[in-house]
Amino acid sequence: MTKLIFMGTPDFSATVLKGLLTDDRYEILAVVTQPDRAVGRKKVIQETPVKQAAKEAGLSIYQPEKLSGSPEMEDLMKLGADGIVTAAFGQFLPSKLLDSMDFAVNVHASLLPRHRGGAPIHYALIQGDEEAGVTIMEMVKEMDAGDMISRRSIPITDEDNVGTLFEKLALVGCDLLLDTLPAYIAGDIKPEPQDTSQVTFSPNIKPKEEKLDWNKTNRQLFNQIRGMNPWPVAHTFLKGDRFKIYEVLPVEGQGNPGEILSIGKKELIVATAEGALSLKQVQPAGKPKMDIASFLNGVGRTLTVGERFGD
Repeated sequence: MTKLIFMGTPDFSATVLKGLLTDDRYEILAVVTQPDRAVGRKKVIQETPVKQAAKEAGLSIYQPEKLSGSPEMEDLMKLGADGIVTAAFGQFLPSKLLDSMDFAVNVHASLLPRHRGGAPIHYALIQGDEEAGVTIMEMVKEMDAGDMISRRSIPITDEDNVGTLFEKLALVGCDLLLDTLPAYIAGDIKPEPQDTSQVTFSPNIKPKEEKLDWNKTNRQLFNQIRGMNPWPVAHTFLKGDRFKIYEVLPVEGQGNPGEILSIGKKELIVATAEGALSLKQVQPAGKPKMDIASFLNGVGRTLTVGERFGD
């Protein structure tokens, strides 16, 4: 039985962990995840999905603020693990820890070398990729730069957003890891170096990148909006107030970028630099998320054709 230390944080990681727990070829000696954080306006302390899954399985849990040089790292090195599996952990692993293991692999939610970094799924959508995927790779000190052990792709559809693609790729990553790990441990797979000329980076989304620029095409804005749904959520401004947009549909239309072209009982069409967008799910300032019909029947009932979204 191969003894593992698992490291991860969000739901994507929890799915991979649960998959490993179903396979009797592996024993999880410990789970490492990010510390509990205060979230929301009420600052409620929230455990990571990986911590919740580990607690349900009765596993030992470590939550160092920073793994490098921590007492937790020294404890992990004494466990006698054969290797480390990481999936969206959120911290760099120190060379000292990596060197103490027979192997260390990462489940990364992109088709490397494209989309190295912390937001690969977001950027696959934002940049209009036709496919997404998962790469199992060897861990090295440089971010997502290790040799590739295996890859698996799936198509991106117009119905996908960050939430749906996360769910799909979590299952792909879990299956790919379980399919790959035995042969890799046995030495039957020769990892392949990444083509550095094809590397792109997908760093965590910055607040300024959440703002919509109506001078882009309807397809570009469609991709940006679904590439931030359900988090961190794209926004614009309406009458000076922040206005979040969760879901839109590209449609035909022509007008000044950001201008309201038409209003119906269940329809609000806004012009872009090329084409238009039909708003489907929105969140006005100080209100909950709602469909466009609810918005138009409520706080949006005073809107008129010709008004503008934007600064």
